[in-house]
Parts: sequence; C-alpha cells; structure tokens
Amino acid sequence: MNNPLHYLSTVTLAAVMLGNGASSSFSQELSIPNVLSDNMVIQRGIRAPVWGTATPGSKVTVLFHDSKASATADAAGKWKVALGPFTAGGPFEMTISTTGKKITFKNVLIGDVWVCSGQSNMQMGVGGVRNAQEEINTANYPNIRLFTVPNIVATTPQSNCDGNWSACTPQTVAGFSAAGFFFGRELHNKYKVPIGLINTSWGGTPVESWIRKEVMTADPTTAYLVEKYAQPPSANAEQLTAEYNKKLQEFNLSSRYADEGNKGETMGFAKSDFADNDWKTMAQPATWGSSASGPDVDGSVWFRKKITIPATWEGKDLKLSLGAIDDTDTTYFNGEKVGATDHDTPNYWAAPRVYTVPGTVVKAGEATIAVRVFNEMGQAGMTGPADALKIAPAESSDSISLTGDWKYQVESIREHKDAPKPPVAPAGIWDSWTPGGLYNAMIHPLIPFGIKGAIWYQGESNAGRSYEYRNLFAKMITNWRQDWGEGNFPFFWVQLANFMQRQPQPLDSGWAELREAQSMAMSLPKTAQAVIIDIGDAEDIHPKNKQDVGKRLAYNAEAIAYGDKVEYLGPVYKSMTVKGNEITLSFTHIGSGLSTGSSFTLAGFAISAADKKFHWATARIEGDKVVVSSPDVTSPTAVRYAWGDNPACNLSNKEGIPASPFRTDNWPGITAASKR
Repeated sequence: MNNPLHYLSTVTLAAVMLGNGASSSFSQELSIPNVLSDNMVIQRGIRAPVWGTATPGSKVTVLFHDSKASATADAAGKWKVALGPFTAGGPFEMTISTTGKKITFKNVLIGDVWVCSGQSNMQMGVGGVRNAQEEINTANYPNIRLFTVPNIVATTPQSNCDGNWSACTPQTVAGFSAAGFFFGRELHNKYKVPIGLINTSWGGTPVESWIRKEVMTADPTTAYLVEKYAQPPSANAEQLTAEYNKKLQEFNLSSRYADEGNKGETMGFAKSDFADNDWKTMAQPATWGSSASGPDVDGSVWFRKKITIPATWEGKDLKLSLGAIDDTDTTYFNGEKVGATDHDTPNYWAAPRVYTVPGTVVKAGEATIAVRVFNEMGQAGMTGPADALKIAPAESSDSISLTGDWKYQVESIREHKDAPKPPVAPAGIWDSWTPGGLYNAMIHPLIPFGIKGAIWYQGESNAGRSYEYRNLFAKMITNWRQDWGEGNFPFFWVQLANFMQRQPQPLDSGWAELREAQSMAMSLPKTAQAVIIDIGDAEDIHPKNKQDVGKRLAYNAEAIAYGDKVEYLGPVYKSMTVKGNEITLSFTHIGSGLSTGSSFTLAGFAISAADKKFHWATARIEGDKVVVSSPDVTSPTAVRYAWGDNPACNLSNKEGIPASPFRTDNWPGITAASKR
C-alpha cells in the first residue's frame, strides 16, 4: 500500500475549518494556533511572533523568558505580539493571558526552526531509510523538537492546523520526515542549539499546490492552472460534489482487499520441513511489481528462506530483522511464530520488523524463516533497506544476511488489473493537486511562526512540465518569503536524484530539465541545493539514503544560514571555450580541486556539433577545468553533463560533493511547450 495517505477522502466545496481560530468567525475566548504549544521551539535572534484570537477589544499579555508584550484584539478578535530577540536556551514557560483566562505552554526551547516541505521524498519517514532500526533506536534528542502538519486541502487560507510539538525520541521519530530529521540532526550536533522541525509535506503533489492561488492568477503563464480547477457553476456544484462523494465512498469500501485469513499456516507453509521445491523465487528486498518474477497483486504472499545456524548460536536468543514490510506480516522461525505487525502499529507500512527468536527453538544446522506478507491495496513487499535483512545473536554483531533469493507462493490474491478504479472527480473538486490547496491548509496556518529557513524536496510530480517549473518554483519561494514577512529567509532544496533505466545513448530527459529548473532558482538570494545525482535508485523513486540528503542540505545551511566558511556545493558549470575539436569547461565551487572520486576516468559527458546530435565524450581534468572531446564531433558546439534520468556520472570536488548536472546549450527541451 506504501502509505495510507494515498487513500482518497470525500471533499467539500466549503473551506476546510481546522482547530482553534480556523473559523471565519472569531472565538469569544482566548485561542492560540496549535503551532504555538508545549514543547515548541521559539526562533532565536528575531522578534518572535505570538498570535491568536480573543474577545474584540480585550487585552492579551504574553510573558516569556525575560520578555513581556501586550496587544489588544481587533474588531475580528485577532491579536499579535513580538517578543525577543532571544539567545538559544531553555526550557522555559510561556504564559498568555487575558481577562478570565490564562494559557501556559511548558518545556519551550529557544533555537532554530526549519520548515521541511515537499512531496513523498520529504514525507518519507525515518522508518523507511537504510539502517532504519539503528537510526530509530539512537534518536534520543530531547532538544530536537518535531511538528507534523496533517495532509489536508483547503479552498481558502486557514489560520490553524492540527498537530503538536514533541521531543525527538525513538517513539516519535519513525514516521517523521527522514530528510528533515537528518538535516536537523546535523545542525544540532554541530551548533549545539535546540532545533525545531516542522514537517509539512504530501506525497505525489505538484509545486503549484504549495503556491498561493492569487500569485498564479496574476501571471498569464500560470493562470491556466487555477482556471483548470475553477469551481463548477453554483447551480450544480452541490449535486456534482454529492454524487462524487457517494462514488468515492463506494470505492473506498471496495478497494481494500480483505484478508481471507491465514490459510498458509494451516497448509504448513511455516514449517521447516514443508516442501517448497515448486515455489518461485524473488530476490529480497523488493516491491511487488518491481521484480520481473514478482506478483502484481493485492492479498497475501508467503516467503521462505533457508539458512544455516552455526553451532555457536544454538540455544541463544536471536534477533531477526526484516526491514520494513508493506503492509503487514506474520513471521515464523522453524514453524514457530516469532512476531507480527498489523494495522494497529503506527506507520506499519514503514515500521522496521525486528523480532526475537527464543533460544529454545534455535538449533545448529538448517533453519527456515517464513514470512506471510499481506497487502490490502497498491504496491507491497519487503521494502528493505537491504542491510536491515539479517539474523544474529541478540548480543553479537556476527550476523547472517537475509538478502537474495527467497521462495514465494501466493496464498490469496486479487490482481491489480481487477481492482476497483477510483472515480474521476468533476472539474472544481478540490484535491491535493489543486493550485493553492496545500498552501491554504498546510503553509498558511504556520505563518507568521518565527523560522530560521526552509528545506524542500519536490519536483518528481512536475517532471513532465520541467520548463514551466522554472517559473513556478521561483514563484513559490518568493511567495513564502513575502507572506512570512521575515525577508529572504534561507531556502534550500534537494535536486532530483538519479532514477529509472539508464539509457545507452545520450537522450533528452524531462528529469534532467527539471534539475536544470531547480538549479536556476539559485539566482534567488540565500538559496542553494543538495545535489544527489549519485545516491538515487534506478528502481525506487524513494531512495533510502536520506542521511546524505540531510548532510548535503546541512552544508547549504552551514554556509548560507550560519555563515561558516565551508564548501556547500559541488562543481557548478560557469563557462566554456572551444579550441579545435575540444571544449574546455570552467566551474565555480571547485573546493580544493576537481575529482572523479574513486574512479580514474570521468564519466557522464556528451558533446555535440551544431546538428544537436550528442555523442558520448572523453573528458579529462586539467587543473580546475575539464576538457571534453569526441572523435565523432570535429566542430563541437555544446556539452552536456549527467543529462538524463539516471546518468552514469562522477565529477565532484575533493570535498566529495557531486557536480550539478548541466548543459552549455539553450536548445528547446522536450518540456518547453508542455502544460498539464
């Protein structure tokens, strides 16, 4: 299933009203938005806003640390004060009071607050990354605070959202944004100050959902996005919505495949002596449908793997680790049930499975591990990461890897082609792709909470309209900055990773053009990007290495937000010169020198004459430049580097930061005229 947030929910033509102060009419009592609460982090070094609603004309007083401020609620009941600036520290209490009512927030820290936003690669939790269980077990950071905004769409800007702040612990971190957490952890460990992280992300969403609607309407080139989602005529709007909601409810009831019960256990699938010779094999970890031999089904599938237990392990408790399993599982060792994870487990689809095998069933010699995986809809399977699949004595680092081939057998299934199809929403129905819909419900409620800056990981959903992204992405950054009222706060993003099949010849690529559009946004002040063209996964749009993602985003922050003299980018193309059949390229951000990493030969360069036909090129480093040529191109005009969905490329600086993909030409790309 991947994530229950993919389930559809009914919609309404009215604005979504959320929590305290979200109503268009003010509360008669003191009301504070949820982003201001116990355990929060107040931004240091600025005049930090505190706001809410109260009875019109009433005086509201805020006390925090060594600061006091008062304001009078206006005719709409709104009030706002500013406190500080403060230096990092805490914990403290904040009290907000008016006649007859007092609210106290406890365990409040002063530090740096970062907004973490985007689509599924920002939403992806720590429970889904490589070394997930180790990362979760060691995530005891009481001075890192986490806040997650729920996935909701709204037709008008909201003043509140559900959610609460919590300290970072093994119990709270598993479902929190991995990219956000690893970024925050880097900064916390280096600067020793409290870090607040606000995760406001939604998988599969385009950039225009995160931009205020009026910003797009004002630009003729983007107004069509808003017009496409214009509300239907009022005469039949309610009827269309009611009909769609009815169909959607019927779909939700029928779309989830119901578990028919554990038939395989009765049939002996878990027993060590069960004959599985006629079962097929599938390499693990793998997602169903991503393996050529794997089933494309909903339902239950059994997996079996035989291993050899060393004599020194006999009688000892073992730790059986299977990584994340999507959706649920029941796991056996030599026919004995040793663990299960069901829908009652938080983030069950991404929760790492770690079960104890009691020593009483551990014998030297051959043993069988059997896992029943059940999936109610969508993709499923043992999703890894690979290094999490292992078994070992509970008190030992000596382990047996469980990656590789497993025998599998379908127990009860529904093929995906036979699954119900969701209804198509009529024009005007608001969903997560609605321009401005996520800005209204997931960004606006946070404004004007004091922040240090923002990080962003999105772009996959706009790759078919990469040329348009040049405009939209810059609009979003500027929109947020203007509405927040903090000036040009630092804004950093993750450039799209390498993904999909590697092509044998140089080709145009929508993903390459999207990366180019992201790079262009660095023309805005206080911006930078984390290039991860080297750590993607050809078969998984959600690469598991989010640790390096966070680290490279932190490089950006260290240099731009904190003013440290560190190299924060890999080589960035600057200019070129042509001499004979060679093109010489110059770069900025070469750090202490250009490098090919552990390789001796540069890869990823293509060269073309004026005919626009690119050929793979030979490239060599000469000092701080790269010289490119090909025997197939005698009069070169342009060079492209790492230009593809999943390019083979290795240029970096000696600091180990990869070069950003680039092209020296400005020829029209394949997305130049695209519209959604």
